Amino acid sequence: MIRKIFYVIIAIALGLQTLHAQKTYTLQSPDARIQVTVSIDKTVSYSVTHDGELLLAPSALSMSLAGGQTWGVAPKLAKLDKRTVNTVIPAVVYKKRNVPDVYNEYTFKFKGDYQVVFRAYNDGVAYRFIATTGKPFQVANEQVEFNFPADYKAYIPYIWGNLANNFEKQFNTSFENTYTHTPLSAWDKSRYAFTPIVVEAAHGKKIGIVEADLLNYPGMYLYNETGAHTLKGVFAPYPKDVEQGGHNRLQGIVKSRENFLAKYDRGAAFPWRALIIAAHDRELANNDMVYRLATPAANMDFSWVKPGKVAWDWWNNWNIYGVDFESGVNNATYKYYIDFAAKYGVEYVILDEGWAVNLQADLFQVVPEINLKELAAYAQSKDVGLILWAGYYAFSRDMENVCRVYSEMGVKGFKVDFMDRDDQIMVDFHRRAAETAAKYKMIIDFHGTYKPTGLQRTYPNVLNFEGVYGLEQMKWGGDHTDQVTYDVTIPFVRMLAGPFDYTQGAMRNANRHNFRPVGTEPMSQGTRCRQLAEYVVFESPLNMLCDSPTNYMKEEQCTRFIAEAPTVWDETIALEGEIGQYVAIARRKGNRWYIGALTNWDARTLQIKLDFVNGDNYRIAMFQDGVNAGKVASDYTFRETNVAKNDVLTLDMKQGGGWAAVLTPAE
Repeated sequence: MIRKIFYVIIAIALGLQTLHAQKTYTLQSPDARIQVTVSIDKTVSYSVTHDGELLLAPSALSMSLAGGQTWGVAPKLAKLDKRTVNTVIPAVVYKKRNVPDVYNEYTFKFKGDYQVVFRAYNDGVAYRFIATTGKPFQVANEQVEFNFPADYKAYIPYIWGNLANNFEKQFNTSFENTYTHTPLSAWDKSRYAFTPIVVEAAHGKKIGIVEADLLNYPGMYLYNETGAHTLKGVFAPYPKDVEQGGHNRLQGIVKSRENFLAKYDRGAAFPWRALIIAAHDRELANNDMVYRLATPAANMDFSWVKPGKVAWDWWNNWNIYGVDFESGVNNATYKYYIDFAAKYGVEYVILDEGWAVNLQADLFQVVPEINLKELAAYAQSKDVGLILWAGYYAFSRDMENVCRVYSEMGVKGFKVDFMDRDDQIMVDFHRRAAETAAKYKMIIDFHGTYKPTGLQRTYPNVLNFEGVYGLEQMKWGGDHTDQVTYDVTIPFVRMLAGPFDYTQGAMRNANRHNFRPVGTEPMSQGTRCRQLAEYVVFESPLNMLCDSPTNYMKEEQCTRFIAEAPTVWDETIALEGEIGQYVAIARRKGNRWYIGALTNWDARTLQIKLDFVNGDNYRIAMFQDGVNAGKVASDYTFRETNVAKNDVLTLDMKQGGGWAAVLTPAE
């Protein structure tokens, strides 16, 4: 009996000791609406509430190292640092000139050479690991969990492929897909998804999952292995053997991988895992989380960086007409593109795939039909810049020389394509490419790549990223794709990460009944005004005119609007929106306001009050779907009139339609 009582006393004592060891810390957003509760016990975990409502149930986080150590398991807290930040980030190339950066932060410093940093913003939360060791180490795995309290629906961009059939294919992807809108419990357990993902919480709230400041670590995918409400992170292991191959031998094909994710010579700051919280859908269409969390611009002069429009050859298949030469990859064709760009004030012309000798992966082997020195000089005489398309392998193998030689020739930048991976080696390639191009004052457009994670802030010469199911899909796959619905989904999901190379601007437009994919003379789904509005709605500092210059010159009003619309802005306001239904955005450059709106396949009328403009009186030029645009998608009307502050605009959009306008201060 005495022995039994003794064991009971010992058990109670141990329980009290465990209870005492478990500590919770509460971090609030500056407006106190968001609360992060961090628990440090046997593991580190956190939960999130918004206005007292649980959005994320306790979710564990840890990082395992090769050799057996695991950060975040059996943690021993050494110190807690707290700080509050209230500042403004002056943006170099962005959708607004000034970015408010306001948050509260806790830094948990643990014994064992690591830290975990949490931040609470008014629009979300973020955390990251920091390694403080001075010794080499390898990351074997990272535990990322998002444990939701109910079976919410989500917008999921699955990777093409199947885990059961081809594990490696999940990590070799173009990061392009439409969204599957389904409950978390119905997640296809054979597939990973790339981010961003948006989860629909209770009472109309939305949760966007993003990562930021990805500079030297594999990108994060999400999956659901149980069919419950928990999403977990997964990462591509470090490549062991990589061979040249793939599309025209321009890719690095991973043949085998190591049993770790990443390796370092010393301490490192790892990417942020962030939840963006929105009470209304429209808030997602103008969010700065990824930009704020990114590493500030490198200590270089970026005043030379010139965003702008690009006359593009590939989508329209070099199909110019009414000329006395055969169009194609040749100097005569590109001089025609340059003349077009000069006439309309388009900043750049791109030479897409075809100017370099095929299958050689050598950017110094130029096809005989192209004289680059002559073209560069001709473009310079017209105040137009040249951008060269470059396959990943060709660019990577001789990056320094390629940038040096072509910058001296007068080429302004590169569109680098077919990376199609985001393991540590490939992520580091993006950083090195940005840094090397910046050294030679060249801009970069990363095509065939993952979503942006803030590199465009660190290196503002990186103007754009693909990672989007863009208009190029209409050349071959549009017969089974609802591009119109996708267009009114990405402003709330993919655009959370940052700009995208969607390549809009089609002058051949079709409704849902007469659309068909045509590789040589492609068309868009939806109306002409939809294409115009996308230049306002979509964030894209390097923005392509996808159609033929000959087609544009037959459409003077539309072409002038496209060419004159800015690609970076002083101010952005999300006016209205509902994911998958419609969106309306206003953006300001100087004293001009642009407004763009899109709808899905439902005709829609929006009322927009001009209470956001700066001045009192404006002259407005409006493009609106014509009365027959539901049948003849290219039908539109153009009208100019005077408006005043607080007037109400009526935006009438047909099925698959759009609405676009520019407001100029009245004299």
